[in-house]
Amino acid sequence: MAIDLAKEAKSKGIEYFLISFTDLFGVMRAKLVPASAIAGMQKDGAGFAGFASWLDMTPAHADMFAVPDPDSLIQLPWKKNVGWLASDLYMNGEEVAQGPRNTLKRVAARAAANGHRLKHGVECEYFVISEDGQALADERDTQAKPCYDVQALMRRYDVITEICDAMQELGWGPYQNDHEDANGQFEMNWDFADALVTADRHAFFKYMTKSIAEKHGLRATFMPKPFSHLTGNGCHAHVSVWDKAGKKNLFHDAKGELGVSALGYHFLGGIMAHAEGLCALMNPTVNSYKRLSAPRTTSGATWSPNTITYAGNNRTHMIRIPDPGRFELRLADGAANPYLLPAAIMAAGLDGIDRSLDPGKRLDIDMYAEGHKVRGAKKLPLNLLDALRALEKDKSLRTAIGDETCSAFLKLKHGDWNDYARHLTDWERDNTLDC
Repeated sequence: MAIDLAKEAKSKGIEYFLISFTDLFGVMRAKLVPASAIAGMQKDGAGFAGFASWLDMTPAHADMFAVPDPDSLIQLPWKKNVGWLASDLYMNGEEVAQGPRNTLKRVAARAAANGHRLKHGVECEYFVISEDGQALADERDTQAKPCYDVQALMRRYDVITEICDAMQELGWGPYQNDHEDANGQFEMNWDFADALVTADRHAFFKYMTKSIAEKHGLRATFMPKPFSHLTGNGCHAHVSVWDKAGKKNLFHDAKGELGVSALGYHFLGGIMAHAEGLCALMNPTVNSYKRLSAPRTTSGATWSPNTITYAGNNRTHMIRIPDPGRFELRLADGAANPYLLPAAIMAAGLDGIDRSLDPGKRLDIDMYAEGHKVRGAKKLPLNLLDALRALEKDKSLRTAIGDETCSAFLKLKHGDWNDYARHLTDWERDNTLDC
């Protein structure tokens, strides 16, 4: 039986609800609704003009309604009188096919029909920076290798623990927090779950982290590469497929190579086969490609892939298998859409299962030091335009994710690229003014 949001408001002291949705660019949109009006909103949704967000719509389109999912309700730990809700988008009584959350639910339903259920967890890296966005917030965080630095970690104790305490209160199962490889960079890990649950938590985590940082007079950014000399923000996804009931891990096979089943390797084969097209969705900004294929950072490594390869417990590859029954996809960055990320993974992987794709030979080498010796492995796209073109060509991936979603995403992102291409940079003036 669905949760009655009006009753929840009374019992929990919620005075307002944020009815939210995430658009194709991963931007969270919301309306603030008083609890006195939530009963009607739960039934009919909150109205939006789709064109006002990053969706492929015009001002002539009808009203779009965000119908909240009551099971997604989160009472803001830092503002208890407000409840947050993820929503599904509707227009003229029909689901908006290009809505990212709708897209994930559609791909998940198709997987469930075949007896498959994706579970994943995400590692969301972020920087804590000054309010104006120009510098790191901690001027003493200057080590060449700052990863796990206890002093820098504890100087951000108040922010980190407030976020972690919130996750504990919400029942997410957070289990570790650390200073990451770049100066001013942090990562917080919580338990994996079903794809939609993790996607909602991923979206909320970004909102929560930014909000709590602002509360402390700071700013948090998930931008893929905010500082050219430092490691970028990845969003590594740990992936497994379970049976429809969610009880049995179908990737696990004690007798399989590295403890992974044949089905798991076929899924991995699908990721490998579609990696170039996936890159557009998992690295969706111009800045994303400053992280991929980047030169060595001050720490000595970028921790980012540049080639479509996989390995065992080896972080220099696009995919690593750290433990039996799962793999880590290291492709996505901090700009990845929380809903399109698992939808794309599922679509590509299930195609691999359907076609019994072979991921090829595992490479147990240091790709950063010996990658130039590898023959036949494809390189990842070098820029957003190449990635968009790869997604355009990958018709089976687009069909699996949803043609309307991919067409809308491609149209808007081509506009993004064109805006960038028209921009005149200081580098161009410095290097070609006297040509």
